[in-house]
Amino acid sequence: MRSIHHKILLLCGIVLCAMGLIWGLFVHYNQQVLEQYNGILQRYLRMNEASERSQRAVAALNEYMLAPDGEKRRNLDRAVRDLRDARDGMAGLLNEENGFLLANHMHLMDSLDDAIRRTVMFGGMDDGEEAAAFFEQATRVAGYISETTLSLIGLELSAYDAFYRGIMEQSREIRKLGFLVLGLVLMMLLAFAWWFSRGITRPIQQLTAAARELSRGRFDRPIDVRSSDEIAFLARTIDRMRISINDLFQEIRQKAQLEAELAESRLLLRESQLRSLQNQINPHFLFNTLDTLAKKAFLEGAEETSDLIASVAALMRYNLRRIDRSVTLREEADMVAQYVEIQKTRFADRLDFRMELDPAALDVRMPCLTLQPLVENAVIHAVEPREEGGIVRFTARCEEDGTVRVAVEDDGPGIPAETAVRLLEGNEPAAGSRSTGIGLTNVVRRLRLYYGKPDVIAIESPPAGGTRVTLLLPRDAVREAMRETPRDAAAPGGTVPDGGKAATDGGPPQEEKAAKSSPPHAGHAAGGRHAGCGGEAG
Repeated sequence: MRSIHHKILLLCGIVLCAMGLIWGLFVHYNQQVLEQYNGILQRYLRMNEASERSQRAVAALNEYMLAPDGEKRRNLDRAVRDLRDARDGMAGLLNEENGFLLANHMHLMDSLDDAIRRTVMFGGMDDGEEAAAFFEQATRVAGYISETTLSLIGLELSAYDAFYRGIMEQSREIRKLGFLVLGLVLMMLLAFAWWFSRGITRPIQQLTAAARELSRGRFDRPIDVRSSDEIAFLARTIDRMRISINDLFQEIRQKAQLEAELAESRLLLRESQLRSLQNQINPHFLFNTLDTLAKKAFLEGAEETSDLIASVAALMRYNLRRIDRSVTLREEADMVAQYVEIQKTRFADRLDFRMELDPAALDVRMPCLTLQPLVENAVIHAVEPREEGGIVRFTARCEEDGTVRVAVEDDGPGIPAETAVRLLEGNEPAAGSRSTGIGLTNVVRRLRLYYGKPDVIAIESPPAGGTRVTLLLPRDAVREAMRETPRDAAAPGGTVPDGGKAATDGGPPQEEKAAKSSPPHAGHAAGGRHAGCGGEAG
């Protein structure tokens, strides 16, 4: 991970390198120009030095000839050596333009050297005339050397004028190139500085936008910061914090939803208990009275009346005692059979009730008082209004996907689509619908709360008529029985014992009466195996 500190150091290094490169280029060019100027100046100085040394040698010769002594002879010898060195130095100034003139200049210097030598020689021989002649020759040659030096300098100036102008032109071009390179480098530095600052500010802007979203409570949006410095580490840390907060919120929402479902379940149970309590009038007195009437009818030989009263007593006892717990399909089917026996007494042959139950499906659990309201609704709307009566079918079978399909259907006029939708949405039906117990809306809500999914019930009513209510119950659903207030609240004045006997004496026991009115499916409820449900029936 590259830190912001490293990025800043990189930027400073690049800027310094660019400035150093530009400075180095200009220094190198200036050094080349200075060397060229220095070469030209050295040529001029050497030419001028040759003329001066020739004049100095003639002056030393004159002094020696006027008063010969050892010191002046040494001065003359030194001047001659300097003249010869200057002559040797002139050989390095040779080029195509000054070849002839420079060769003449060098010959003149040789002639001056020879004249000085001869003058000294004849002077030592006391030959004054010859010595004076050669001295005069040396003086003339020195004058020629001065004139030739001026000519060489003039020739050099003419030869190097074009060179000088080229240098000046090149200097101007280099200056332009320098400004151009400086501009390009500045543009590159500005582009790099923009890219560098963008690499720092963009993650900060993204992090700021993410923080703004978090401040608005949007914890479901991930924080995506593309960087490789401390800001990316900070963004990843904040994102992990966001995930933790979002998980905590989700957990709080789930807990709140579960609490709301529990409260709604308790409310529905209390509503069911209230409706059940509204139908109670001193349960002890009713049960004892109905049990006494059943026994009396049995003793008088009115067995059908005895069975009818026993069915009513069993149905009331079931409604009052099991509203706060889950039951099996077997128990619900028994209560449906008791209810149908009562309704057959009323409708006789007008009620054609058909029940087909798969023994392997009888142990599936469901909320209490689920099927009786469905059958009651079918009787009210398909049998009661029609003089010819109607057919009510009650079926239960195991499916290959491990569910139990329970269906209650009739051949009545059907149900309007909007009413079916209202029922499935958990809304109360329109005014005018009636039932002797728990309504369909209550059944729909309790089923969904019990199994925890909305698609557990379906209502179908084709245009040709008839209504089918289908329940899809999961075979392996294991849920706690619905909890509510103590069962004593369901029956003011006490709880009915499980035995089902009234507190009176005489007559056959209640179990005997119930046995006589057992439903026709009793033989099918025996234990067995069924491959469709994937396990044993009870």
